[in-house]
Order: sequence, then structure tokens, then C-alpha cells
Amino acid sequence: MNFHGIHEKTLVIVKPDAIQRGLLGEIITRFEKKGLKIVGLKMMRLDDAVLREHYAHIADKPFFPGVSNFMQNSPVVVLCIEGLEVVEAVRLITGITKARQAEAGSIRGDFAMSVGCNVIHASDSVDNAKAEVVRFFEENEIFEYYKSEYEFVYMQDEKES
Repeated sequence: MNFHGIHEKTLVIVKPDAIQRGLLGEIITRFEKKGLKIVGLKMMRLDDAVLREHYAHIADKPFFPGVSNFMQNSPVVVLCIEGLEVVEAVRLITGITKARQAEAGSIRGDFAMSVGCNVIHASDSVDNAKAEVVRFFEENEIFEYYKSEYEFVYMQDEKES
């Protein structure tokens, strides 16, 4: 069966606070239960270079050293997730950045109270997702495979568009 329309990918970082609090399994489960496909997953330590690139929009702010220290406090888990309109779907599951105002039922709404300690990062646009996936994954770390569940997650016209 062809799944031509299902090729959009996004990046998720399970942050140090989530790793320390034992939330990794719960977070992954939420994406899987939604019907999204994990095509890349690894644990890693972030260094200054990747953090400066990833957070280039705040790298010159006075609070950046605190963000950098926090993100290097423990390993993180990065995921590449694939699905139809996956960037938008993952952002909804993740919840807004200011976690104490995130909707109940979202990851941040259920597990976080902070802007910085908000347990998860998710790409905020399709363009940023493309750049972020390449930043954190080598080509051989992204897997293409048939997911039989897609038979029951998407309608035929969605799979072929």
C-alpha cells in the first residue's frame, strides 16, 4: 500500500527535566497512541555548538547560559517523528511553551509548570523541522519502514495525496 502523502517529519527533544523525572516512556507513548510514526530515536548529550545553533534566536540573550546549562545537565532523547501534518499534530500534543498555561491533556499541560523546564521541545514550523532533523540526525539514523497501523490511522485519500 502506498503512503505518498505521509512524509512530513519533525523533531522532538525530550529535555533533561523529563529524563530526570522518568517521563520518557509516557511522552513516547502519547505520540504512538496518536498514530504517529517514530523514524529516529537516540539518547545524546548536547554540546555548546549544537545548542548555539539550535537556540540561535536566543543565543545572545542574557538568559542563554542558563538554558545551555540546563540542556547539558543530563542526556536528552531526540526523536524524529513522521506523519501527515506531523509538525502541527506534535505541537498540539506538546502544548504551549509556557507550560503552566498549557492545555490539560497536552504533555506540558500535564507534566510541567515552567517556561524553561517544560519537558519537551517540538519544531514550530515545517521549515524549522527540516533544519532541526538534519541538525540532530545523520541520514542513516532515519528509518523508512512500512507501518501497518497506517491502514487504520489515515483514510486512503490522505495516504495518497
